[in-house]
Amino acid sequence: MKKILFARPLPQEVTRALVGCDVTVRAETAPLGADELRAALRDYDAVMPTLGDGFTAEVFADVPEPRCKLLANFGVGYNHIDVEAARAAGVAVTNTPGAVTDATADIAMTLMLMSARRAGEGERLVRSGAWEGWHPTQMLGLHLTGKKVGIVGMGRIGQAIAQRCHFGFGMEVSYFNRSAKDLAFPAARVESLAALAGKVDVLVVAVPGGSETRHMIDAQVLAAMQPHARLVNIARGDVVQEAALIDALQAGQIGGAGLDVYEFEPQVPQALRDLENVVLLPHLGTSAREVRVDMGLMVVANLQAFIEGKPLPNKV
Repeated sequence: MKKILFARPLPQEVTRALVGCDVTVRAETAPLGADELRAALRDYDAVMPTLGDGFTAEVFADVPEPRCKLLANFGVGYNHIDVEAARAAGVAVTNTPGAVTDATADIAMTLMLMSARRAGEGERLVRSGAWEGWHPTQMLGLHLTGKKVGIVGMGRIGQAIAQRCHFGFGMEVSYFNRSAKDLAFPAARVESLAALAGKVDVLVVAVPGGSETRHMIDAQVLAAMQPHARLVNIARGDVVQEAALIDALQAGQIGGAGLDVYEFEPQVPQALRDLENVVLLPHLGTSAREVRVDMGLMVVANLQAFIEGKPLPNKV
């Protein structure tokens, strides 16, 4: 009987759905440690890793003939797994595309609205007891309806965000992507990331993580943004050069930012936490119970196919 490791606790309806195998559910919520990563490859037939579980080339090098033949990732992003090293070791990798799309797009809209309307700042004011009441110039923010939005990365999530912006808020959509997309709403593809940054009121980052997109949003892109514009990142933390963003926010170079992810997550610099013009969420992108169950069941589908010797539904 195949041994399966879930690297994090999941809702019981997920773990109970997997049959015909010996399942171990790790109790800890922190990422797998160095020894645990190697033991996972050595002692299990398949593993469900997730964000933070660094299955790097070094880890695979230390376990040259792994018992594990599948890393069934919990999440659409898998830049914490060296896929090439996994393949070279005979380990397949799957993910959970689709299940996260709408929930992540919803968080992007949450951040857009919170940043534009200074919602976090306003709640802190009320909670502090220092609010002196309404007046006509109180906490004036940015009206989002009808503004221009730029989407960096027009994949599933980028399209879901753009759709919400266009149909929900009447926003003019532009995007930066490797190829043009056939979309069900008006959207203009812009060839230059800096040009996109310079023309929009809100710039939303929705690209996959990895070496190709690391620090894609750097000081040059931030400098191209308009002084009132907002940056929103729901992708991966290191897509944005965090130090450059802090400089831009401290200098009032841009109007604000909304972040759900961080370059050195879960560490968030004190300088970022001290700023009023940035909304900070604790990676809530898919934090809805039904979404996490859907993601887990997609993992189970990949694991069940592996156990039964069938094609993997979501191989990357």
